[in-house]
Amino acid sequence: MPRVEKVDLKPVGYVRRASKQEDVKDRMLTCQIVIRRELAKALDGLEDFSHLFVIFYMHEVKGEDARKLKVHPRGKLALPLVGVFATRSAFRPNPIGLTVVELLERSGNVLLVKGLDAFDGTPVLDLKPVDDRDRVTRPRVPEWLKKLHAVK
Repeated sequence: MPRVEKVDLKPVGYVRRASKQEDVKDRMLTCQIVIRRELAKALDGLEDFSHLFVIFYMHEVKGEDARKLKVHPRGKLALPLVGVFATRSAFRPNPIGLTVVELLERSGNVLLVKGLDAFDGTPVLDLKPVDDRDRVTRPRVPEWLKKLHAVK
């Protein structure tokens, strides 16, 4: 079976924030996802869901950072050096982000969402509704992650 060596994706839309200076880590903030007008019909029925997976391209990750294979989680040197796929780091071979957001409103081709940790202008690659099959009860996580969450 032949392997696909290159994937070309076109954004379905872009993130629009009230300010470029917003702290995208603040999950209480709202922002808009503006879907390309020609794709607006693809949103029909989405407003019946409370939450969405937003898949986006982390376009701000550049240079050497984009090729890291191991990182200290969240840049904390006290935590072990682990493979980038074991973290949520933006520094990965394909800087693709995935976040679950609350869908507050749809107006035509514009979605108002809460909790998106993406910068203003971030290309959105896809949207998928969250349903009751997307729950994991008591996932297994490493000790370093438990320590990281306990510090908050």
